[in-house]
Amino acid sequence: MAQHTAMDHMFTFFAVVHDPRRQHPTTLHPLETILTITILATICGAQNWVEVAHWGQAKAAWLAEFLDLTQGVPSHDTFGRVFAVLDPESLQQAFVSWMNALADLSHDVVALDGKTVRRSLDRADGKGPIHVVNAWASANELVLAQFKVDAKTNEITALPELLRMLNLTGAVVTIDAMGCQVEIARQIQVQGADYVLSLKENQPGLYHDCDDLFAWLRGSHPLDQPVSWGHAEQVDGGHGRIETRRVWSTEALEGLISGERWPGLTSLVMVESRRQLGDEESVERRYYLSSLPGATDADAQRLNHVIRTHWEIENRVHWVLDVAMGEDINRARKGESAQNLALIRKLALNLLRQERSVQVGIAAKQKRAGWDHDYLLKILSQT
Repeated sequence: MAQHTAMDHMFTFFAVVHDPRRQHPTTLHPLETILTITILATICGAQNWVEVAHWGQAKAAWLAEFLDLTQGVPSHDTFGRVFAVLDPESLQQAFVSWMNALADLSHDVVALDGKTVRRSLDRADGKGPIHVVNAWASANELVLAQFKVDAKTNEITALPELLRMLNLTGAVVTIDAMGCQVEIARQIQVQGADYVLSLKENQPGLYHDCDDLFAWLRGSHPLDQPVSWGHAEQVDGGHGRIETRRVWSTEALEGLISGERWPGLTSLVMVESRRQLGDEESVERRYYLSSLPGATDADAQRLNHVIRTHWEIENRVHWVLDVAMGEDINRARKGESAQNLALIRKLALNLLRQERSVQVGIAAKQKRAGWDHDYLLKILSQT
């Protein structure tokens, strides 16, 4: 009974996925069977089509209790062919619907960042590796969506499309310097969210104005020019390294940046990271534009938290995808297979993260799911 409930739960989301083979009379395996085996096998640690097929064969008796296996378990070639022609938008729609059922983004930090699937390049067809932009919700611990960057463009064109997939009401969106664009800020505001956007020297005038402003703020300025600003400091250390992180924020924008040009812009932020390792010391300063308040020390502390949270997408998503799930060495490349399989990996990662009854890492959860059908179904039924 539990397995049928878990499967029915999944099928409610994946019913929207269109089967591109419907016009072919030689079709042997229902799309439902192919999708289900791929998702379950990936949760259990399968990293390519051969491993997915082998997992299905090993679990055939159990799978036959709820899947149509009258023609046996599909071969690895069948899995590869189907995912190569499967419409990524249709699969993405199912994925986003499921994640929306899991996530409450109010007060969450949603980080957008890109990742290249390095072994997805196809020299025979003259295609480079695919690059996708991912959306990560920190408090929910979920990848919310991905969007493939067109080979002839860059992340700027992908960001608006990715943002439109998400219900961002009440969230704070963080993006690196590529997304520090007026139209991106406007779209985030229209969708009911705040933003913290990294500012770098690709916008030299604005960057140097911020640099001059914070140099003045941190210096001595006349008493007849009071400025409301916030400051926060954090010290971290380990392995002989000491890092002192200082954050300054201010709402003193008059004469520096037009609020009409940057919708919702409220504060500017500077983060100074001073790292000391033995006798060596390095200093790095970074600047940000934000629609969050920045006039008090409490504001500066919140902005520091948001900015630090952005980098979780590297450690808790991209690193795990490469190390625990083998994304960077995966050679799926034909048609849409690399993009589709990348989304299945994120689905598996999300479901593994949401299951918290076992306090172990992702790799250990994958092994247990492979050993224990009840635990696998428990992971699958997250809602």
